[in-house]
Amino acid sequence: MEDFAIKKAEFVTSVGLGGAYPQKEGVEIAVVGKSNVGKSSLINSLCNNFKLARISASPGKTRLINFFRLNGAFYLVDLPGYGFAKAPKTEKEKWGQLMEGYLSMGRVSHIFMLLDIRHAPTEDDKQMFRWIIYYGVPFTLVATKSDKLSRSKRQNAANAAAKLLGAPPAALAYSSETAEGRDELIRRIGAIVSDAGALGQDAPNTLLT
Repeated sequence: MEDFAIKKAEFVTSVGLGGAYPQKEGVEIAVVGKSNVGKSSLINSLCNNFKLARISASPGKTRLINFFRLNGAFYLVDLPGYGFAKAPKTEKEKWGQLMEGYLSMGRVSHIFMLLDIRHAPTEDDKQMFRWIIYYGVPFTLVATKSDKLSRSKRQNAANAAAKLLGAPPAALAYSSETAEGRDELIRRIGAIVSDAGALGQDAPNTLLT
């Protein structure tokens, strides 16, 4: 069997609170994490297109759900970052409504939840993880910015972050700068897509953690 690869990636649309979502296509993998954790950088790294997802100079600025179509067959979805202290209360409330509305639709096949490998998960991270569990969405934990730690400390730090989150102590160490973890995460995407096809449905039933 040919190894899975991301051969094509294109921006489709952005959706705000009350906006219309694009028609569901195959599996839908969402990327979520706090502001400045590196979501856009990870998406660009995965797709080998560093102009695909716009990286804001102002953390917490993005308040839209961005849809990218991969290989013309399924969506990779960039969810707005959370936990930005300077965001007005009204903006935080809109973010919560947008996220709960999206997660409750049942269209999400899998979530890549990003954690900063250098820091313990925040209360906002823990709340996001509780939402993922509540809505029953399969997930993979990804510890970003792994290049900021020495190689010998990376995997232990990634696993420790997962444990502190309240999840099984296993996370993928990832660096958008060096591409560490990229091949493994692409294999995860391939497995999600393949499993969904084998089951004859949009989403796999098993957790990949």
